[in-house]
Amino acid sequence: MNEVEELSKLDTQSLPPLRTILLDDLHQNVLKNLFLELGSGPVLYLLSPSYTVMNPTPSEAINDFISKNENFLDYLRESIVQNLAVYSVFLDVNSYFIEQNNCLVLARLRERDSGGRRYEIKFYTHSARDLLTQYKDKIYIGRDFIDLFHFKRKYLGVKDLIVSLKEQYEVLLDKAEEKLKNPLEYKSFFQEIKESVNELRNESLLALQSLPPYFDFNKLKGDDLIDINAQYRTINHYMIELNDEVAEFENLLRNNKETNFVRYVTKYKKDMANAISYFNIRINGYLTTKIYNLKDKL
Repeated sequence: MNEVEELSKLDTQSLPPLRTILLDDLHQNVLKNLFLELGSGPVLYLLSPSYTVMNPTPSEAINDFISKNENFLDYLRESIVQNLAVYSVFLDVNSYFIEQNNCLVLARLRERDSGGRRYEIKFYTHSARDLLTQYKDKIYIGRDFIDLFHFKRKYLGVKDLIVSLKEQYEVLLDKAEEKLKNPLEYKSFFQEIKESVNELRNESLLALQSLPPYFDFNKLKGDDLIDINAQYRTINHYMIELNDEVAEFENLLRNNKETNFVRYVTKYKKDMANAISYFNIRINGYLTTKIYNLKDKL
């Protein structure tokens, strides 16, 4: 965990200006109540929206970092929420739990070997009252990937989602060896999921190669939009197939009381459910609306 050190290296003056985005009430409230979790060596620091270190006792280094970078931390928090607003829907689909917790959301950053530029972020929600005393009861709501220097995402961020699911499957295998009572008992399930993950990755990356990395709707014709929509829908179908297999595996683990391992499978399934919702709402839903609007102009 080296997020504090990596963020400290950034030339914050060279960061692009934040976009002007009108956030809805949910995203505005999450921005207001967004906690950050930043690692420094073996320690994960929890920062309140006003940048008080909630846990553990702050070191001189983290206090110094915060005092010198409050404006940058404001930028970071707003950039995170703007990315969520444009490139995900999991705040929306988890809004019941988030609003039950008065929109308190925790963003845990993990730097991705990029010199402080790119991050994977895991998001949780928790009640403010029990945040410190019952921290382990936090609810996982999703993950996102941001590039602080490049807001616009190739292929609407789909490639990052696909690659992440492949990487997470490898993590699941490691956790299985550590947490399952008898990993070999579930060999057939892991094999089926592996085949489905590989099919999702291979077919999706092949499909993306035929699509424009960025959309210019002024240049796309109706037939182009229909084909693009169909390609993204096909990727979503592979995602749905994988999700169904993982859900079956999760149910078996719960029935077998594999409590030490099943929570990792549940998080994996949550990421797939979020991705499916993203396809349905942001990608295929948006493209379908564009197609219908073109038809109305004929």
